[in-house]
Amino acid sequence: MNKIAYSNRNLRWAIITVALAIAGCTTPAEKETSKRPNILIIMSDNQSAIHAGVYGDSTVRTPQMDSIAGEGVRFTNAFCNSPSCTPSRAGYLTGQDIWRLKEGANLWSILPTEYPLYTDLLEASGYEVGFQGKGWGPGNFEANGRKHNPAGNPYKSFNEFLQLKKKDAPWTYWISSLHPHRPYEVGSGEKAGIDLSKIKVPKYLPDNDSVRKDIADYYYAIEMFDKELGDALRLLRESGELENTIVVVCSDNGWQMPRGLANLYDFGTHVPLIISWPGKFSKGTVANELVTLNDLAPTFLELAGVAIPSTVTAKSLLPVLDKNSKDTIAKRDFVVLGRERHAFVRQHGMGYPGRAIRTSQYLYIRNYEPNRWAAGDPPLYGDIDPYMLNYPGPAKFYLIANKDNPAVKPLFELGMGKRPAEELFDILRDPDELHNLAADPAYKNVKEKLAAQMQQYLVQTKDPRATGGDVSVWDKAPYFSDIDKRAHPSADAIRQFKLDSVYDYLK
Repeated sequence: MNKIAYSNRNLRWAIITVALAIAGCTTPAEKETSKRPNILIIMSDNQSAIHAGVYGDSTVRTPQMDSIAGEGVRFTNAFCNSPSCTPSRAGYLTGQDIWRLKEGANLWSILPTEYPLYTDLLEASGYEVGFQGKGWGPGNFEANGRKHNPAGNPYKSFNEFLQLKKKDAPWTYWISSLHPHRPYEVGSGEKAGIDLSKIKVPKYLPDNDSVRKDIADYYYAIEMFDKELGDALRLLRESGELENTIVVVCSDNGWQMPRGLANLYDFGTHVPLIISWPGKFSKGTVANELVTLNDLAPTFLELAGVAIPSTVTAKSLLPVLDKNSKDTIAKRDFVVLGRERHAFVRQHGMGYPGRAIRTSQYLYIRNYEPNRWAAGDPPLYGDIDPYMLNYPGPAKFYLIANKDNPAVKPLFELGMGKRPAEELFDILRDPDELHNLAADPAYKNVKEKLAAQMQQYLVQTKDPRATGGDVSVWDKAPYFSDIDKRAHPSADAIRQFKLDSVYDYLK
């Protein structure tokens, strides 16, 4: 729906409501239906879309996610705007592409105040706004004068928020889970009864016990998130506000494995997204539209009757969600994603800048600095968790320890090696994104079309990478975590995985 049309509709509704109230004609039922909806966001931390029962994984157990999907709309092509916690959450809060957010495109930096946040706009309109957990971050919100986390007002728990919020005010609350972020308790997956033999190991990782156990521990952490989701829904039901509350379940970015988090491959950007509103939104529906988490900001504003800033680059999802809507979302043929500096893991704190365009069939990636190490400088490869080897990371450790093994070396190179300036993958034929087609003459026209579409969009949205503007802000931006800048691997990691090259590096 066009923003002007929506604002006019709201204005007409407001005039009618006031007129009815003056005439004494507003019934209790009409007052109830005119209430603005509450919004509950429950976000996991580093979960790829495919790792949930309702998304086709038969090993991990996610009954709560599955149940919510049965009550609402499940998006199959949802992506984070950047495969890194801080910028992904910044894009989500502002509805802006991350390259418009200056330092906000980096991990452990600041979020400039230039663009309004949906949380602030809702609060100014009368909403109670709260969050728990990470919210926006990691970063330093005080460094540029913010009084609190951009996510809103902090609470210890959803229960505390429900007890303390104003009784009759609409509200939005963001449960920012710590799961399934590393570190995992080694062996927790097996202890929880996850069958290692049933785990499907992607082809970009070695298929062995170390990797299967690592994935099992990740699965168990997802199951802990699913339990948190169930607890939140129970509290919501007990509060009596379920019927007027929109529930959003999602993750900020993909899993913490080689080629996952901090990568523009699907394993770093493709996330779960499920949205439910009983009796209002479509039920048990699968939506295949290409969307991003950034689209949630204008969606929430539209639902609350708050004007969407003209600077927002995302789109409201309401036409897809509302079963009674006669409007249609402007069809997207693609989404454009990006990354700048993730961890502080290259000499002088430089990042690994890239942009990507994702269609229903293809993924095209432009790596702007192919001479840099995509996974971070060796031998730590710190853009792959665990950053500084200070907690367990069996899959990463196995690749490093066995990098000279002929059977492992190709996978090590996929995860840790340098990459060409252009990458192109046919997702339908190659879902594990193993075969780069950028130099294949048969795909020349496909590559050129995607590159042109991406460039046009980046210019339109004023990306300095495309317009020739100043890009130094991303390499020079402060990184507010000194501990991440120093290697401090655990003795267990060195001993168990015989990481001699790392040990020599530290000496």
